[in-house]
Parts: sequence; structure tokens; C-alpha cells
Amino acid sequence: MNPPIKANGRIPPSIWALGFVSLLMDISSELIHSLLPVFMFTALGMSVLTIGLIEGAAEATALIVKIFSGALSDYWGKRKPLAVLGYGLGAASKPLFALAAGAGLVVTARLTDRVGKGIRGAPRDALVADLAPPELRGASFGLRQSLDTIGAFLGPLLAMGLMLLWANDFRTVFWVATVPAFLSVALLFFGVQEPERRAGAKPVNPIRRENLRRLSPAYWWVVGIGAVFTLARFSEAFLVLRAQQGGLPLALTPLVLIGMNVVYSVSAYPFGKFSDSRSHSKMLAWGLGLLIGADVALASGNQGGLLWGGIALWGLHMGMTQGLLATMVADTAPADLRGTAFGFFNLVSGLGMLLASAIAGLLWDQLGASSTFLASGVFSALALVAILLRRGESAVAEPRFTPHA
Repeated sequence: MNPPIKANGRIPPSIWALGFVSLLMDISSELIHSLLPVFMFTALGMSVLTIGLIEGAAEATALIVKIFSGALSDYWGKRKPLAVLGYGLGAASKPLFALAAGAGLVVTARLTDRVGKGIRGAPRDALVADLAPPELRGASFGLRQSLDTIGAFLGPLLAMGLMLLWANDFRTVFWVATVPAFLSVALLFFGVQEPERRAGAKPVNPIRRENLRRLSPAYWWVVGIGAVFTLARFSEAFLVLRAQQGGLPLALTPLVLIGMNVVYSVSAYPFGKFSDSRSHSKMLAWGLGLLIGADVALASGNQGGLLWGGIALWGLHMGMTQGLLATMVADTAPADLRGTAFGFFNLVSGLGMLLASAIAGLLWDQLGASSTFLASGVFSALALVAILLRRGESAVAEPRFTPHA
């Protein structure tokens, strides 16, 4: 790749465009996904087991695809076409939900959507790293994450409002969701400029043994710490269950994810910008401290200040750590292997999330809700110890640039 496109100390327009692409697709996806389990259960008459199998198959499909799409973007030397394909598949799946009359079309739609997510994830993150000036890499990932998360809470808000307005007409709401989805694809196609591949560069297989050896110990440490993070941070669905357990009415349960994502989106960009001039390992440690605080609060109570304080701390830790981990992947991977690096990172983190959610559910059923959050606190403490032991070693990626005046 050519050097990143610089913009006089400002985040390049193409990264802003990628952020709004994520925002629009997240609005579309959350409009549907915040209602889909209830739609499948009530409107289509599916069993909870069937719903679980569909969701599990969809997530597993996305995990498998992620590693190959990242490696393909490295081999091809282009990220944008794969991102367009991934977002295009996501947009194409949306009308299928509105048309579904049974499990078959829902399965097709979910698998198509998740394949699209798997295809676009690693190439998109690698494209952000390619576009961002190195001294603004943390701010760039933080901005994209912030805009993405705005979509994550606007979607459920719109879903609640439209369901009230149209007397629980699921299909009409699903048709509305197609509009931001196709707008996101158009914005990506016309609004994002990809750096040209270096002249004379020949395609090489990025997952050959000699290339994988170029992924440094520092990179694999980031992958490992990211996996422990996901073991400590299971699905946000357990936050909703904790609030419901405390008596929050069913109609208001989307407020849990809305509240968490508001904090997440507001904090992601400032923390990303802050990380460009601060120790990454220290910021990860502080993020784990916030997660431990959230776990203690949520283990201690399921309503009032403890519940909502825990939810806010959860969102704050997400804002501090998610863009930072992406920045650390970009910093520790060779430029021509960034797609593969993000693919491995996303794969391991996704597997960790599946395992974490299974452990959390088992603990919840066997020992109660408090044990789930206490276990998260234990995993967080283990990750914190690993970071503290690692601090000061040269293998840990730290900022190498001074902030702009």
C-alpha cells in the first residue's frame, strides 16, 4: 500500500465516510435484530430452540468467513471491493426478513447477513489502518467505533417508536430497515477512496507459513489479551436479563442497550484520540478496572443506581478498549498482512465471545445471576494481571508519535 492519505493533522474524509457507513448499516441491522427474536417466536411460531439454533449457526458462519476475507484482502491488495461485497450482502438480506413467512427464509436472511458481516469486518478495519495517518490511528478507530455505536442505539430507538406508531407491524418496520442499509452501500461505493497498491507488488499468499511468522509476538499478545477481554465481557443480552430480573417492564428493556451504547458512542472517540499520545497498556488496564467496577455493581444489585451504574461503566469500558485493541492490532501487524491480522483477531475474539456467553448462561442457571458477573470480574482480574506483568516490555505496542498541537 502507499502511505496513508494525510489531511493536515485531521482524520481523512474516507474514514469519516466509513464511520457513517457503519452507522447506517447498524441502524438497519438493529431495527431488525432488536425485534427479530420476538418476531420469530410470536409471528412465525418458532420454538426457542429453533431460534437459538438459527442464531448460533449465523454467528458461527460469520466467524469462519472473517479469517478468509482478511487474508483475501491482503492477497488482492484491495480492501474496498470486499467491504462493498460484505455490506451489499447485508443490505440484500434485509428485504428477506420482511418477506419471511417461515423459518426457511429467516435462516437464509440471517446467514446472508452474517456472511456479509464476516466478509466486510477485517477488510474494513484494515482499510481504516491503511487510510489513517499513524499519529491519528487511535482517533480514527475511535471515530469509526463511535459512529458505529450511535447506529447501535438509534436502531432500537427507531424500532420502539415505529412499533408503537404502526401497532406492532413487524414487516413494515423491516421494510423501513432496507433504506439505511442500501444508503450505506452507496456511501461506501462513492464516498470512500482506497489507497492504491504499490506499483509492481506481486500477490502473495498471506497465510503461508513464512508470512504468518512475520506476525510478531507483540501481535499475538494483543490477540491473546483480546480473547481474555471477550471471556470477561460476555453478550450484552445478560445486561438486559439482569434489568428484567429487577422488574424493568418488557417494553422498556431496549433502554438497557440504548443506555450502554450511548455511553459507548460518546466515549469511544475521545478515548481513541487520547490513546494516540498515551500508553496503550495503561489504558487497557484502566478499561479492565472499569469492567471490574461494572461487574461488582451488577453482581450487587439488579435495579436502581447499582444496575444503571453498572451498565454505564460497561459502556465506558467498551469505549475505552474496543478501538484501542483495533489500534494495537494495526500497530503490531505488517501493513501487507493487516487484513489477515484483523481476521485472526476477530476470529479468536468471536470464539471467546461464544464461549463466554455459554459459561455465563451456565453460571446464571446453576448459581444465579450474581455469579455470572463475579466470574466476569475474575476473568477481568486475570487479564489485568497479564497486562501489568507485560508492561514495560518492548513487545507491547505503545504510541510512537507526539500529539498535534
